[in-house]
Amino acid sequence: MVDTLRHRLVSKWKESEDDAFKHVIRFDVQKREELFHGNWSDESKNEYESSNHTDVIKYGLDGIIKNRKVDLIIGGPPCQAYSLAGRAQDPYSMKRDYRNYLFESFVKIVEHYQPELFVFENVPGLLSACPGDTPVRYRIYDAFKSIGYEILSPDELKNAVYCSVNFGTPQIRNRVIIFGVRKGSEFKLNDFYEALNDRKSGKIFTVKDALGCMPKFRPLDKPIKVGRGNVSHELIGDVHIPLHNARYHSPRDVKVFEEWISKDMNHASTEERLKYYTKITGIKSNHIKYRALEWDKPSPTVVSHLYKDGLMFIHPDIKQLRSITIREAALLQSFPMDFEFLGSNAYCFKMIGNAVPVAFAKQIALAISDVLKRK
Repeated sequence: MVDTLRHRLVSKWKESEDDAFKHVIRFDVQKREELFHGNWSDESKNEYESSNHTDVIKYGLDGIIKNRKVDLIIGGPPCQAYSLAGRAQDPYSMKRDYRNYLFESFVKIVEHYQPELFVFENVPGLLSACPGDTPVRYRIYDAFKSIGYEILSPDELKNAVYCSVNFGTPQIRNRVIIFGVRKGSEFKLNDFYEALNDRKSGKIFTVKDALGCMPKFRPLDKPIKVGRGNVSHELIGDVHIPLHNARYHSPRDVKVFEEWISKDMNHASTEERLKYYTKITGIKSNHIKYRALEWDKPSPTVVSHLYKDGLMFIHPDIKQLRSITIREAALLQSFPMDFEFLGSNAYCFKMIGNAVPVAFAKQIALAISDVLKRK
């Protein structure tokens, strides 16, 4: 992800490689003293030494920021420990996952730089997560209160859940957006929520809006070997878009996709869909394993699991019989077509699945800007 972000600064925004390297920093936020004050070690140190950016190692973030005031900090710890899906699959319901407490590192960064405000983004599962004796939402509230910041109360946070589909993204993706304001600030907490609510769009974008004009593929009569890999689909026409390549699917999967779409299995009962999976694989599962996107609806949440397979993201066109490509996943996350992702196919799917939808992030930023301009 770091390499992708640096590359974007250089290729799109014409920053020098030197500036891009300083503006996108790879570091473990749990090592706070090193992060703030320098004297880095381990992987981060090796990367910066190899690039001759020893000033970053020596002085840390404080050295980069110098005496300038920090007005705004935006972040969010990894969400897997709070997600309902993660808890359902973990035998300990993620209670032993250290990521439950990474918000504390974010709190320490806010405390260190004392911005006027911050934005903290996470999954709605955060509201019900309780890895210890105290629900996480209470821990977060108390942590920010103890360093002099106001956020919504633990019971009010349910009103801070927003869906990306209301902000120009062709995808249903719910997220908790926590604004925080330093006590004594001229800014009022509710101003930011009102500004974000004002930015909701009346238009709902669909899968067809996002993917309808993408070049199509067709399944081959039988897979062929190309280099070290197998190929099951061929591009129709000669328009090649980077990262728009059909992944390999076995003949069994291709047949499943055809049956799933033709029989409209998306709308079958849960029991029928589970039985269908058992019929195909001989394996019993408590979780539905297949799902097709629908042209006239927004996509369900794009997840990083796509790096393993695309069986929950079957393309809606029955003539193509495939799962979505990397580029299509990115479009559902509202990345612009010219955004370049670096890394293996699996890593690109992971980056995209873990990202905040671009259109949603933009509206959060503009909502903040609206409040700042009024002041």
